Amino acid sequence: AVEVEARSLPMELSEKRGVENNGFVQNEAFEDKETDTSSQEEVPKTCSVDVEPVSVEDTVLKPYAGMPKEVLLKFSSQPCYRVTREILFWLIIAGSVALVCATIAIIAVSPKCLDWWQASPIYQIYPRSFKDSNMDGNGDLKGIQEKLDHITYLNIKTIWITSFFKSPLKDLGYGAEDFYDIDPIFGSMRDFENLIAAIHDKGLKVIMDLIPNHTSDKHRWFQLSRNRTGKYTDYYIWQDCRQAAGSVIPPNNWVSVFGNSSWQFDDVRNQCYFHQFGKEQPDLNFRNPAVQQEIHDIIKFWLGKGVDGFSFGSVKFLLEAKHLRDEPPVNNSQNGESITAYSQLYHDYTTTQVGLHDIIRGFRHTMNEFSREPGRYRFMGSDDDEKEDIEATMMYYGTTFIQEADFPFNFNLINLKNLSGNSIFEAVDLWMKNMPAGRWPNWAVGSPNAARISTRIGKEYINVMNMLILTLPGTPVTYYGEEIGMENIVSENVSEEHVNSAPVATLPEKSPMQWDGNVNAGFTEGNSSWLPVNSDYQSVNVEVQSTWSNSTLSLYRALTSLRNQELPMNRGWMCHIWNDSDVFVFVRELDGLDRVFMMVLNFGQESTTDLKAIVPNLPSEAVVRLSTHFSNAGKVVNTKLTKTEMGEGLVLQYKTAKPVHTMEAFQGKCFVAEKACYSKALNLLYKNC
Repeated sequence: AVEVEARSLPMELSEKRGVENNGFVQNEAFEDKETDTSSQEEVPKTCSVDVEPVSVEDTVLKPYAGMPKEVLLKFSSQPCYRVTREILFWLIIAGSVALVCATIAIIAVSPKCLDWWQASPIYQIYPRSFKDSNMDGNGDLKGIQEKLDHITYLNIKTIWITSFFKSPLKDLGYGAEDFYDIDPIFGSMRDFENLIAAIHDKGLKVIMDLIPNHTSDKHRWFQLSRNRTGKYTDYYIWQDCRQAAGSVIPPNNWVSVFGNSSWQFDDVRNQCYFHQFGKEQPDLNFRNPAVQQEIHDIIKFWLGKGVDGFSFGSVKFLLEAKHLRDEPPVNNSQNGESITAYSQLYHDYTTTQVGLHDIIRGFRHTMNEFSREPGRYRFMGSDDDEKEDIEATMMYYGTTFIQEADFPFNFNLINLKNLSGNSIFEAVDLWMKNMPAGRWPNWAVGSPNAARISTRIGKEYINVMNMLILTLPGTPVTYYGEEIGMENIVSENVSEEHVNSAPVATLPEKSPMQWDGNVNAGFTEGNSSWLPVNSDYQSVNVEVQSTWSNSTLSLYRALTSLRNQELPMNRGWMCHIWNDSDVFVFVRELDGLDRVFMMVLNFGQESTTDLKAIVPNLPSEAVVRLSTHFSNAGKVVNTKLTKTEMGEGLVLQYKTAKPVHTMEAFQGKCFVAEKACYSKALNLLYKNC
């Protein structure tokens, strides 16, 4: 009965849809072996249990982690999962499209970023006077490399190194003997390559001088030209000269910049060659295409070495009139034979001739070939002082469609005949009103060819002049030493023996940089320097001024820091507010930003100005953000009675909802180069405002 019952169980499980578990069935070998043992009880072959059908089905149909593909596909087609999946898919697509559109919109409305030559002041170095590394008394390229930390300490990113080509140094290095080599006095080509690498490693840029107008008379081209050798025959400007009574009569009355005739007789060629400057500097013939190609090759060579830009000097002299007529005298009653000075003639036939700007555009085109790599734009400046002819200067910017220089260097502040609030305004306004729309201004108060600020206008004005150029819109240019207030050396201490027969008149502003209070001001460890160090070096030097909170150097650093940190200072509006014989006042502001900076700069005597009466809606009080008198920083001033002492400068900060450039009273007195607007909500700049 037991056996029958046991046999009937599987059938019952089957009918009830039971599950048969064979997990414990013995294998056949084991079973056969065990049958031989008679004492062993018979073990049932199967064991069955009843399972509710509903519970089994539920277990199979629920999704679980790690389910196989076949099970997953059963659920993926169900509506609840399919709809959720599609919603998530389209949300991701919509989010991606929105993100792309937002990115495109931000790019479209964002203003162009300032280029490196716009974002930082330019620090001009006369290499022979900056730092001597080998104790020979002459500054050199290794010396510049040693002092790169000083450049970064000033918050400056761009260095401008004046001429260092191989040269006889008759004109302080501006007449090159070889455009492809470094003068040994400055070092070697390896030194230059190391300097470029070090400059770029510190995130700095470097501009170098190139004067294509002339060469040295020692140049290989000139030696070949005077011998009428091949293509070099017409590399220079040669003309027949008449002989009379044993003297040479030049072809016309043209006079060189340095005085006397600009024609020099050459015994080898038996002709006269033309020179706009010294007789050791013959002018190249830029009407010869081969000469132009030579200059393009020189540009390519140095750009290939890693130079970031050029300052092209003396470019207005590149072409002369082919007819060789006499230039008209300034004084018609003056005897022509007595004309020997450059200022006695109108230079209608020797400067800014037709075709000049085509040559400059060619330089720009060559430089653009090296500007295609992102982040490697090559700067081009033109270093020509047109003085009274502002329209001629502005032509170097190029036209709306054809670019020339990024900017011609601005010497208006250097050429001031007298100092006052009015004259400063006139110099600034002259440039800003004549500058083509959308172009970028620049400002300089010192150069290797002009007396230093302290000597030219008085050392009490050095701080306020630095404050002026570092708060005006555009790129400020600082000549080495101006950041510590260096003065010219006394001319009587300079003799021809110091400079290998170079003109003494241009030397006092080239005295060695004053680094510390040690012998020779830390410029050289040798026994002497090529020019005498100024006698004030023990108090006017970098080391001592870096420890004084109220020094010229500390103020300079504070101003460059302010310029870098505040948006209105580096790309906002500039509006002229007021000027008189003593003060010049202007504001810097940015659309969308309620923070305004007002500069009150004194270039005369002690003065009190009622600013509130001049500017409607001006707050009655403003905070002194910076002052040439450091003790005044942070103080609050009354805008109705703003007092400044002689040579004092104030940077006032205040908030307003109505900026000056939107006021009708100041229309025509406001300028902006790179317009931008600020969104406080998004904390970004945009241009369509």
